[in-house]
Amino acid sequence: MPLLTRLIPSPVVVDIRPGALDDLACVLADERIAHSGRLAVAVSNGSGSKLRERIAPTLPGASWYEVGGGTLDDAVRLAGEMKSGHYDAVVGLGGGKIIDCAKFAAARIGLPLVAVPTNLAHDGLCSPVATLDNDAGRGSYGVPNPIGVVIDLDVIREAPARFVRAGIGDAISNINAVADWELSNRVNGEKIDGLAAAMARQAGEAVLRHPGGIGDNDFLQVLAEALVLSGISMSISGDSRPSSGSCHEINHAFDLLFPQRAAAHGEQCGLGAAFATYLRGAHEEAVHTAEVLRRHGLPVLPEEIGFTVDEFVRAVEFAPETRPGRYTILEHLDLKTNQIKDIYADYVKAIGS
Repeated sequence: MPLLTRLIPSPVVVDIRPGALDDLACVLADERIAHSGRLAVAVSNGSGSKLRERIAPTLPGASWYEVGGGTLDDAVRLAGEMKSGHYDAVVGLGGGKIIDCAKFAAARIGLPLVAVPTNLAHDGLCSPVATLDNDAGRGSYGVPNPIGVVIDLDVIREAPARFVRAGIGDAISNINAVADWELSNRVNGEKIDGLAAAMARQAGEAVLRHPGGIGDNDFLQVLAEALVLSGISMSISGDSRPSSGSCHEINHAFDLLFPQRAAAHGEQCGLGAAFATYLRGAHEEAVHTAEVLRRHGLPVLPEEIGFTVDEFVRAVEFAPETRPGRYTILEHLDLKTNQIKDIYADYVKAIGS
C-alpha cells in the first residue's frame, strides 16, 4: 500500500519569545539561512530604524535598505537596489508594509525572506501574499512564504496597542472565514483543504478563548502563534481562503469606498466577522465574538471607527464585488439595502450598543 504524504510549505524557523531579536544573528547562522552573514535588511524609517542601532553590531555583514512606504513602486525599487548584492537572504524588519515590500523584493530577486515584525497587526507576517498599494488602489501579489519568522515579544509590547488589537481582529476573523468556506462547499461543492481549515480555525479559536489581554506575554505568544499559523494555512491551501471570507470582503469594501477614512485592516475584519456571523444565523456565536472584541478594545459597531450606519450598509452591499468568484454568506444571502439595515438593527440589539 503506498504511503501518501505531502510537504507543507512553512518556515524553517519560528522563534517567538521575549528577547528573540538579540539572537537573530545566531538563528540565521544556526539554521544555515545566512551562513556567510551577507544579508540585505529592509527596514522602515520608524520602528525598524530604531532597532537598527541595537542589532546592527550583531550583523556586521549586512547591508541596510530603508524603505519609504508600502507601494508596488517601493518594492520594485528595493529589489533593484538589492539585486547586485550577492546576499544569502533578505530580512524584513518593521511593520506590515515593510515586510510586504521585502517579501515582494525577495521573491523578485530569488532570495529567501526572514520576517522580523515589530507589531502583530495582521497575519501577513507569514503569509504567501504581499499586499501593496498600486496605481489602481491596492493589490495582492503571490510570493513564497518566509523561510524564517522571528518575533520579539518585548518589541511587540512597545508597539502601539492599536496594532495588537488589529491582529486580534484579524486572527478571530479566521473562524468566520472557514465557516464561509464550508458554506461554499455545501452549496457549490468547493473543495476544502481540511488541514488548512483546521489550522486557521484553531488559530482563531485560541485567540478568541484566551482569557488574557494585550499586556500579557502569554496572550501575545498565543496571538503571534495564531498569526503565523494563519499564514501557513494560506500556504497549504494555495490561496487566502482559510483566513479571508465575508469579513475580509467587508474590510476591502471599506478600503475601496472610503480610502481616506478606512480603519486598520484587523479592526474592520473583526467588525465584519461579528456581523457576518450574525448574518449566518449563529447569533450566540456573534454575541460572544462581539464580547471578546469589545474586551480587547476593538470596534463592533461602525460608529466606533468613524462610519455611519448607512455607510456600513453600503459597504456590506458592495462587499461581494471586491472578491469576484468567492462565495460567502454575503453572496449566499444576496441582501438588498433595506434587508441589510433590518438585520443590522437586530445585530445591534443582540450585542448591546
